[in-house]
Amino acid sequence: MEWTWASEWWFSVVIISLINISIGIYIFVKTHKSNTGSKMNYRYIVAVNGILFLSVALYRSIFVSRYLTQLAWFDTLLNSSLLIRSLACTAEISFALLIMNGLLQFNKEIPIPDSHKENKFLNFLETKAPMLLPILIIIAQPLAYGGLIFKFRILFAIEETLWGIGFLLITPLILMQFKRVYSIKENKEQYILYKMMVTILAAFSVGYVVYSLFYHLPIEYWPAAINQVTTANPDVAITFSFQAFVDSLLIVNPTRDYEAWGGIGFVIWHTGYFTICGWIVLILMAAPRKLKKKSNQK
Repeated sequence: MEWTWASEWWFSVVIISLINISIGIYIFVKTHKSNTGSKMNYRYIVAVNGILFLSVALYRSIFVSRYLTQLAWFDTLLNSSLLIRSLACTAEISFALLIMNGLLQFNKEIPIPDSHKENKFLNFLETKAPMLLPILIIIAQPLAYGGLIFKFRILFAIEETLWGIGFLLITPLILMQFKRVYSIKENKEQYILYKMMVTILAAFSVGYVVYSLFYHLPIEYWPAAINQVTTANPDVAITFSFQAFVDSLLIVNPTRDYEAWGGIGFVIWHTGYFTICGWIVLILMAAPRKLKKKSNQK
């Protein structure tokens, strides 16, 4: 089925990505100019990770792709699935590191309650869960490469499951931080950046976990993965060869067919990834922290 509004949709997502990276460049330059200390400080690290994610997001919003079937928006090697997967690897790890740094910085400046420290499970969620997110996302990367190159759906399903587990682990912490920062009564203006961070992360993480547990994994990914290995002639055949690597780099299948891309499911995923995730990154790039108290001027 011909995608009659494809150009309008594509143009809208690209424009949003351009706006996002323009703001990101402003934040990055401002951070770079004001950074007089170590290049490994919190504000500089999140600025670098943010600009990496936004750069890849702009590229991928222009060169739309679909890994398994190697669909491409344009008939060019710039739309190569393997090339885009390699860019995505950098962006996805950067995204996880941004979230980890924001959550850990929150704990430094708004201390964990003693009752949570004494409870092993709550202490684990508060102190260890943020670090597990990038670990799980890093583990997911070779699975995504394998799914693309060998056309093995189960590898994609495991990759997406790791993403779901990662956000399932940090969601309770985000909700606890949400409650903690909004319970502060004095000098509330000092915590405005943290309020922005936990509000958008709470909305995104809860939405993503629900989407992942009740639709993305049980309906989209795992049934198709199981069907591929139990069917004599699956729609996409698994292949283990060096040629498969070459094909994943060189073959592009340009199309604007709506059903081929995956219909509304793909549209929702692609639109959200390159808009909402970009807004999350911009907030995290601003290095959420406790602002200095304004002195009263006479």
